[in-house]
Amino acid sequence: MVSLDLVWWIVLARSTNHTGRVIISIFMAAMLLGLLAIVIARMSRGDWDRMVPKFAVSAIFIWHFIGLGLISIVGILLVPILLGQKIISHKAPDRIKRSAQTNGWSRREFLRFTGALLPPVLTFGLTGIAMAQLNSVRVRRFVLPLVDLPKELDGITIAQVSDMHVGRFTNGEVLEKTVRLVNEMEADLVLLTGDLINDALADLDTGLDLSRRMTARFGLAIIEGNHDLIENPPEFETRVRVSGIPFLLDESMIVDVRGVPVQLLGLRWTRVYGEGRDAAIGAEVRKLLEQREARAFPILLAHHPHAFDAAAEARMPLTLSGHTHGGQLMLNEKLGFGPTMFHYWSGLYQRGQSKLIVSNGVGNWFPLRLNAPAEIVHLTLRSET
Repeated sequence: MVSLDLVWWIVLARSTNHTGRVIISIFMAAMLLGLLAIVIARMSRGDWDRMVPKFAVSAIFIWHFIGLGLISIVGILLVPILLGQKIISHKAPDRIKRSAQTNGWSRREFLRFTGALLPPVLTFGLTGIAMAQLNSVRVRRFVLPLVDLPKELDGITIAQVSDMHVGRFTNGEVLEKTVRLVNEMEADLVLLTGDLINDALADLDTGLDLSRRMTARFGLAIIEGNHDLIENPPEFETRVRVSGIPFLLDESMIVDVRGVPVQLLGLRWTRVYGEGRDAAIGAEVRKLLEQREARAFPILLAHHPHAFDAAAEARMPLTLSGHTHGGQLMLNEKLGFGPTMFHYWSGLYQRGQSKLIVSNGVGNWFPLRLNAPAEIVHLTLRSET
């Protein structure tokens, strides 16, 4: 990213006039220095990047994860066009060249100036949209008929809260709103499916306090996600364990709901990457399900939705996941990062009698969402006859 920043700084500055060079230099310097500041702050655990306004941090993320990629793609596509124009211009008679310079230079200069301004205009435009979204969260409701649900549990309700990402982009108003909406549901169970914090353990106490304030009729439980483990996995796990909140790390717990045992099985985040990742997740799911008790109705909590493959093979009636943010940036329900990166990315999926809910999540590691709104999931389970 730093290399691309420098390359495009030079290219854009050379392609415009003095005023354009000043504007693009200020923009590129701010983006580059801001990126370095955020990286250094996180690596040093200094947390002084929190003093940078949220709008500025959002702009830095949007430029480096969207703007820089788009301008690089456009640049590559324009190379043959520019080469063709240069060849044609070289072969053109001097009379035509002079005419083009006399009549078209002001237009050319305007186009170059406009092109140089596109990166800041795009970045700040998308940042404005992102800032409007950061305090928004919806309630998404599902009614799930389940064949194996005991009749005594017919109508049981679950509030699923996933990917809160308490920290850089998710704080204040949206978190208070989340707690209020969950408590207004008066759900039988409140289940948190990972990524309580964004990356900094400095936010963990806030996340735990928010979790304690969520009320359920019969029980609450939490599992870990990948972002929880970015800074210091052992410290995160130790502090959550002593918090008093039921924390399931490849463990299960029984909750009595209306006199019927409900078994919550929580999967630890699988720290395997690459081609063997899904196989490793499946193996850990199968190992966890050895704890399954025949007398209880089971619910699997797994941050990564690909755990559903092994869960469905084991005829688990219900799996709750997050992690995908609904695809984060989606052109529509089928096109975007969701289906590119995951088998299951948002909403309800079914294999045989097994069902999976993937929550878009409440919070953000990246400030902008497109067709993947932040959400709390409310489930009503029904006995299927």
